Amino acid sequence: MARIKQLSKNLINQIAAGEVIERPASVVKELTENSVDAGATKISIEITNECRNIRIADNGSGIHPDDIMLAFSKHATSKISNDEDLFDIHTLGFRGEALSSIISVSKLTCTTRTADYEYGTKAVCENSEVKYSQTGCAIGTIMDVRDLFFNLPARLKFLKSSNTEFSYIQEFVQSIALAHPECAFELKKNGKTTLKTTGQNNLLQTVKEVCTADIAKSLKEVLKTDKLSNLKISGYVSTPDFSRSSKKYHMYINSRAVKCPVFQKAVDTAYKSLIANGKYPFILLNLELSPSDVDVNVHPTKKEVRYKNPNQVFNFIFTAVQAGLSNYKEHTEIEPQPVMPKSNIVDFVRPKMEQSGDVYFDKPNDTVYISDKEMVKIETQQHKIFAEEIKPPIIEENIIGQYKNTYILIEKEEGLEIVDQHIAEERYIYEKLMAEKEVVSQMLFVSDVINVTDSEAEIIKENLGKFERFGYGVEFLKPNEVIFRKIPQMIAKVDPKEILSDILENIEGSIDRLEEKILITTACKASVKAGQKLSLWQMQEIIKKWRTTKMPYTCPHGRPISHIIPHKEIASFFMRNA
Repeated sequence: MARIKQLSKNLINQIAAGEVIERPASVVKELTENSVDAGATKISIEITNECRNIRIADNGSGIHPDDIMLAFSKHATSKISNDEDLFDIHTLGFRGEALSSIISVSKLTCTTRTADYEYGTKAVCENSEVKYSQTGCAIGTIMDVRDLFFNLPARLKFLKSSNTEFSYIQEFVQSIALAHPECAFELKKNGKTTLKTTGQNNLLQTVKEVCTADIAKSLKEVLKTDKLSNLKISGYVSTPDFSRSSKKYHMYINSRAVKCPVFQKAVDTAYKSLIANGKYPFILLNLELSPSDVDVNVHPTKKEVRYKNPNQVFNFIFTAVQAGLSNYKEHTEIEPQPVMPKSNIVDFVRPKMEQSGDVYFDKPNDTVYISDKEMVKIETQQHKIFAEEIKPPIIEENIIGQYKNTYILIEKEEGLEIVDQHIAEERYIYEKLMAEKEVVSQMLFVSDVINVTDSEAEIIKENLGKFERFGYGVEFLKPNEVIFRKIPQMIAKVDPKEILSDILENIEGSIDRLEEKILITTACKASVKAGQKLSLWQMQEIIKKWRTTKMPYTCPHGRPISHIIPHKEIASFFMRNA
C-alpha cells in the first residue's frame, strides 16, 4: 500500500466540488443564491459556450475589499459565525463551500464593489489560486465563470447535451424567481432572453411571467397563519379541474426550494378524490417557520430538510391547502392548530406499519404514514369548519336545457357553461355524506346472496365497521356468501350486487382509503345518470346544490364537472364583434 501524503489544496477543493458542483446548473444555483442573500433586486444570468461559460451580475451589497481572499477560501462565510447560528439560518447559503469549489473547476473573474467604497475589486481565480486588484465598477457583484470543468475532462463526459443542461438552469431560475417576486431576474442563452421577471413583488404577476397566464387564471390563494406554533403558509394552488401530467411542485421552506416528502404528502392528501390518477396540480407554496424548528443542514445541496414537529407541519399544510381550494377564509385571530397526540408520533429507524397508532413519522425517510381513521378525523374537522361559513345567496340559474340528456347548458355572463349532470350531483352527494355523522339506511327484508372470493371476504370482515358507518349492513351466511341487511336510503333502488361489486372493484386489492371508496361508490350510485332526461326544475336543483359544494371543480374520481366556452370565442367563430 502507498504511503500516506497530504493532498494539495486544489485537489481537496475538487473533491469537495463533486458534492456541491455537479453540473452548470449547480454553479448558477450557488452564485444566484449568493446574489439573493446580498439583497440584490436585479439579477442577470447569461449562459454561453454550451453552458460552460456563466456570467451572473447583481446590484447587491457587494464584497468588502478586505474579504476578497477569504471569500474564495474553503468554509469561509459571512452568514454564520458560531454553533448556535447553524440552527438559526436566515439565508440561502451558509456552508462557505461554493466559491472555493467553483474556482477549483473553472476560471473565474469576480468584479465587486460595496457602497462604502468609490472603487471596486477585481479577483482573478484559477486552480484555486486568487489574484486581485482595484478596478472601477458599479455597486454589486459580477461573477464571470469560464471553461467550467476545463481541468476535469472526465466530468465533462458525464454532462448531457447543452440544451438539457440549460433546461436544468432554466428550471432553477424559474424556481428562485417564484420564491423571490421582489427581485427582477433575467436569463439569457447565447444573447437571447429566455426568462424575465419585473420584480414587482407581486407573486401572481411573477407566475404569469415565469409560467403562463392560463396557469395564473386557474389558481386559488392559500394563506394561513398560526401564531401559537409560529407557522405561516402562503402561495397558490391550482383548482382540481386544471391539472398536468408532470409532478413538479414549487415547494419552499422560508423561501428555500426543497424536496420534502412531508410537504408533498400533505399536498397530495389534500387533492385526493379531487384529481384523476396520473394528473397533478400546480403548486406554489412557501412555508414559514422558526429556523430552529427545521434543519436545512442535511445535505450540501441544502434541498433536504428535517422538521422538529413533522406531524404538526403535515397537518398545517394539509388544512391550509384544503381551505384554499374551498374558498374558506380563516379568521385573523390566533387559532391553535390541532396537534397529533404524542403517542401517535413515533420516532424510529424503520416504519413499523403494524403498530396501532394512527400517524407514523419515519425520520430517516421524512415520510408520514396516515391511517384511514386519522384521515376521517382530519376531514371531519374540516367539514365542521366549513359548516360555519356564511353561505352565499342562491342565484337562479339561466338554464337553456339539456344536451344529449347528459349535459346541462347554462347561459352565463362570460359564456356558455356546460355541466355534466351526473358528476355534478355526485360531487354534492359525496360532500354531503362526508359531512353527515350518520347515514340514513333502508332495511332490506329480501336480499340476493352475493358470492365473494376468499380475499374479498377477508377485506369485508376486517372492515364491517366502516361499511356500517356509511349505512351498509353486511352479514355473512357462509364464509364466501354475504347479504345486505341494509343500504343507504338514497340508493335503495340500486341492486346490492352492483353496489358491492363496484366497491370491491375500486379496492383493487388495496384497502387504503377504503372509507373514501365506499363513499365514492355510494355517491356515484345515488346520482342522476348520464342519458337521463330531466325537467327544468330537476336541472335547477342539481345546479343549485352543486354550486354549494366546497370543491365544485371535479367529481370524486377526478373528472372535471363543468366547462365554459367564452362568449368571445363563440362570437369570433360567427365573425361577430363580442
